[in-house]
Amino acid sequence: MHLSSLFSVSTLPAVLLAASLFANTVHAQDRTTEQGEAQISGKLAFCTAYYYAPVGTARYNYPTVWTIATILSNDTAAQAKYNNISSGIPNIAPKGTQPQSETGNFTGFNYSSSDPDCWWTYHQCTTPKYPGLQPDVAGVPEASSYPGTLGYGFDDGPNCSHNAFYDYLSQQNQKASMFYIGSNVMDWPLEAQRGLADGHEICVHTWSHKYMTSLTNEEAFAELYYSTSIQLVVGVTPTCWRPPFGDVDDRIRWIANALGLRTIIWQYDSNDWKVGTGNVTEATVNANYQALIQRMQNGTFATSGTIMLTHELNNYTMSEAISFYPQLKAAFNHIVPIGVCLNTTQPYVQPSPILPDFEQYISGTTTLTGSAPSATGGQGSSSGSSASTTGAAKSRLANALTMDGAGGLVGAAMFVGGLLRTMM
Repeated sequence: MHLSSLFSVSTLPAVLLAASLFANTVHAQDRTTEQGEAQISGKLAFCTAYYYAPVGTARYNYPTVWTIATILSNDTAAQAKYNNISSGIPNIAPKGTQPQSETGNFTGFNYSSSDPDCWWTYHQCTTPKYPGLQPDVAGVPEASSYPGTLGYGFDDGPNCSHNAFYDYLSQQNQKASMFYIGSNVMDWPLEAQRGLADGHEICVHTWSHKYMTSLTNEEAFAELYYSTSIQLVVGVTPTCWRPPFGDVDDRIRWIANALGLRTIIWQYDSNDWKVGTGNVTEATVNANYQALIQRMQNGTFATSGTIMLTHELNNYTMSEAISFYPQLKAAFNHIVPIGVCLNTTQPYVQPSPILPDFEQYISGTTTLTGSAPSATGGQGSSSGSSASTTGAAKSRLANALTMDGAGGLVGAAMFVGGLLRTMM
């Protein structure tokens, strides 16, 4: 059952009253540290907004959450960086007409069938045509030596109710690439910290989750630049990013590259994020997972590997990930974070933390201590704990109110705002 079905406009006053009565219970729980936040459970506690001082004091150094980012008028560092790179940005016009194009409506936009801009949304192009740009990461480069590898990652986090999901991954000693939205990081900073603390690879998923090719040069720059909120909260600056909806062209790739970000795409889409829209149902998503597993079993990845798009978006998408993980693990030879697929042992601008290389990871060393570039297998130590049942983790997840990670309400410091997001 989807949690949103529990509420209607007529029940809203009662829900808000219940929330206010619950506030005293919430206050008794630790909302000040990552460790304390990771222990929180209960139907309302997960997604009750809280104050976190580093974010509160820096809030006005960042754009308003969930709005398209622009360079702040008083941000001289951002302006200087943009001025430094702007003359080199490819002369490619934004796609479509704002505001409809911001959400993927490109109706009436005329574009050449030759795909001159390597526009992924148009033809799933991943090999740039503009000189000097790396191909997007869509598959698994190590697959020639280690076929049957699945690059594992989740978009749209950090979700305010992801504790049970992250608990499950830890119990499986499974790391993943987490593509965090900047606005979510500002709304749920302690949840973002858990991603790093658990040994996952943290990547950028823009500031407000819009179709990037629809944006102006400055907007596209700001969407990526201000996603450094990850560094403010987590303490590391990622070097990887994934465009929302895969919407990228050579102009956007160039801007990302100028900011030190490598573009990560995918080959298969679970469509977990689309459930309830169009004709996409839970059965559709189950079939997509099963199709990927079947391809592995029938030899499609006998000499290759792949990446599937999945999400930390809401209760349903995280539950699906838990449900299908045992089947994916049984089918694929290796399931690893995308940075591990690339042998990217230094995934951040900072020298630590580091990732194991591919051979270290599949040998059981899923986390390492130390700093790049001196890390070796001998320095690493694997993390995780004994596995618990899938059902128990799913049960805890199903009992939590969740939010849609791709769109929340502005004003995360307000309790009612946080509650309303859990009902969307």
